[in-house]
Amino acid sequence: MFGMSVFQSVLERLKAEEGEDTAPEEERPPAGIRGFNGGFVGNTETSAMAGSGAVHRAYFDTASDEMLAPAKPVPKPVMPEHLRRIRPEQIAADLALTDTETQPTLADKRRRFAADNHPDRHDPDYRTNATLRMKIANMLIDEAQRRLRLMQRR
Repeated sequence: MFGMSVFQSVLERLKAEEGEDTAPEEERPPAGIRGFNGGFVGNTETSAMAGSGAVHRAYFDTASDEMLAPAKPVPKPVMPEHLRRIRPEQIAADLALTDTETQPTLADKRRRFAADNHPDRHDPDYRTNATLRMKIANMLIDEAQRRLRLMQRR
C-alpha cells in the first residue's frame, strides 16, 4: 500500500474485501448499499417490487367505485346569445355608445365588453365569433376616441 495514492489504496482494499466474501449466499447480509446497514437502506429486492404491480394493486384496492367509473362525456356548451350578434350595428348597440362619451368612459366600455366577449373566455368553437365581436368593438371605440380628440381640438 505504500507508494500508492489514497484512492488507489482504497480501491485495492475493496478488491481484497470482495475476494474474501466466500460465505454461502444464505449467510450473507442482505444486499444493499455499501457503507449503510440494512436497516437504513432496506431490502432492495422488496423495494424493487414496489415499482412493479404492488403500487398498481394498492391503488385499485383503495379506489372508490366513483374513481374507477368511466368518465362521463362533457356536454358541448351552447353558444351564448350575445356571440351571435356580429353585425357592427348590433355591437354598437351592445356598447351603447353615445355622443357624450369621454376617454375614461370609452376605456371602461372597452374593458366591460372584453370581460364578456374576449375569445379566451369562450369555448374554442365560438372563438371566431368572439374575435370578430372584439375587433368590431375595438374599431368602434377607437373611432369614437378619434372623434372625441378632434372635438377637443376645436
